[in-house]
Amino acid sequence: MGKARIMYNMTVRDVREGLKEMKTVIVPIGVVEQHGYHLPLSVDIHNAVEIGRRVSEETGSFMAPPMHYNFSGGTLPGTINLSPQVFSLALMDICRSLSIQGFKNIILLMGHGGTEAGRAVTDAAENLQRLDPRMAGTAIAVVPFWELSPSYLKATEEKDFHAGRYETSLMLYWKPELVRMDEACLDRPEIVQMMRTDQDAFLVKHKKADNRFVVPRLAQHPDIEVGVMGDYNGASAEFGKKMAMECIEGLSDIIRQMERENG
Repeated sequence: MGKARIMYNMTVRDVREGLKEMKTVIVPIGVVEQHGYHLPLSVDIHNAVEIGRRVSEETGSFMAPPMHYNFSGGTLPGTINLSPQVFSLALMDICRSLSIQGFKNIILLMGHGGTEAGRAVTDAAENLQRLDPRMAGTAIAVVPFWELSPSYLKATEEKDFHAGRYETSLMLYWKPELVRMDEACLDRPEIVQMMRTDQDAFLVKHKKADNRFVVPRLAQHPDIEVGVMGDYNGASAEFGKKMAMECIEGLSDIIRQMERENG
């Protein structure tokens, strides 16, 4: 413990010396996105950063400054959308820069689970390696943080998605001062049921012509006001810590393997 390499706070000399011992860097990826009335817009940023920071302490890996902006697709107040294509291109440039300066293993740690964002991250990793010969010696891993936690994976089975018990528990562990459980509330029951059926059900599709070649216009359902897709009841810092420890252990194992095989 205590070997954290947080690039945001490092100097040129710090990075140069650190690269003699460690070739792996974590890039935390979040989003600025609504999380109901009880959680801040920064939930997905904290999830990626807090895991990354603790794994840096555990393994000595570097943690790059987080990518705050991303594509949400939602439009409730506070949400800031970056086009998926722009986001993907920015990630490609970040990875290219890290590789050129000597990092051999790049971990794109996803704190946000949107469908379009996930596709954009994977596209960035695949296209950069495919099109830039300088990346031949660099390994890029795309790691959705929730897949590191067996406990968190149960959220899908329970239809507990956005801003529910799982995300609320993590925030109660990472940043309890930002959680406002006294203000927690839900949309109308029929809207809540709709969103818990499918994470992408918050979208409605409009076609100007009823033809299979016409691409529909997607828009957020107009009746959504709060945006919580899960059940925050039963959330606790203790449960958040359990998931956090699973994520830290899982990502640390990935880094040790990458260092052994491509260090």
